[in-house]
Amino acid sequence: MRIGNSCATLAIVIAMAVVEFCTPALADPASILDAVRKRGYVVCGVTENAPGFSKVNASGKWSGFDIEFCSALAAGILGNKDSVKYLSLTAGDKFKALQDNEVDVLMGATAWTLTRDTELGAHFVEVSYYDGQGFIVPRNHSISSVLELSGASICTLSGSSDESAIADFFGSRKMRYQLIKSERWDDLVKTYANGGCTVLTGNLSLLAYVRSNLANGAEHMLLPEIINKEPLGPYVQSGHDAWFSIVRWTFMALVAAEEFGINSSNVDMMKASPVHDIRRFLGLEADLGAPLGLPRDWAYQIVRQVGNYSEIFERTLGQGSPLKLDRGLNNLWTKGGLMYAAPIR
Repeated sequence: MRIGNSCATLAIVIAMAVVEFCTPALADPASILDAVRKRGYVVCGVTENAPGFSKVNASGKWSGFDIEFCSALAAGILGNKDSVKYLSLTAGDKFKALQDNEVDVLMGATAWTLTRDTELGAHFVEVSYYDGQGFIVPRNHSISSVLELSGASICTLSGSSDESAIADFFGSRKMRYQLIKSERWDDLVKTYANGGCTVLTGNLSLLAYVRSNLANGAEHMLLPEIINKEPLGPYVQSGHDAWFSIVRWTFMALVAAEEFGINSSNVDMMKASPVHDIRRFLGLEADLGAPLGLPRDWAYQIVRQVGNYSEIFERTLGQGSPLKLDRGLNNLWTKGGLMYAAPIR
């Protein structure tokens, strides 16, 4: 009986060893951070022409909301916001670039969906910008709400999700409408500018860019409502939990700084604050970088070199930018928006 038990135990041990040997090892969760430190820069996948989010000028200088987030990531990890390389990606190749380790983080104004989060080897990190389908209309039409658009002609891309959202929204409210469709966005903008339709529909951030480029942009307004959800934010590879946490808490640091009233102008003065949460955030009373594998002053460096969430928003998408978007859903939760930072402690 004893011999039988010993043989059974030995068989189990051997079987477990075979399984362990034959099963591919999971990627080291810290490997991306190690690779970033070794090469000395973060590689961010972005869209080349996404106004307000990522755009490159003739001299090769990048700007936009996504670009500044990548700068914040570099500041927190490497202590230098300029330690970033940007890889321009198309809609068709961006997730493959992430899977193939060509980029450390995927920006590119990429919306969070179930399919992307489960089937592409990618993990959505956090909503950094709440976008959605809106409408732009000439001010002289005296229309102030989407609910006043019954009977309107609407310029929209053929076969797009915008088209189906219109059908759902207007149909459920028994509102009449006529679609003016094209497969080319530029053609739709021209049709709208020439009075060929009552309103133009698309993501609110895109419509703000259209308004900024119209010869008489001040004579057009964005209606206040959005009729669907387009949560945008960074993606990282699945299976890299430590890297996921670094990207997530970089975003949280930007929002927390705004909540604390810390910005790039006063961050050094705020070191004298008696508020414990602020002193912890700045690395004075606790080393909150250690659990992330980052320097003690990672959050301080982010704010000092890049700013807080509000600063980034205002100069890339808000009133300090050509788009002049209101904060809306992207305001702090204390001001009627959806943005808030989980406790950094």
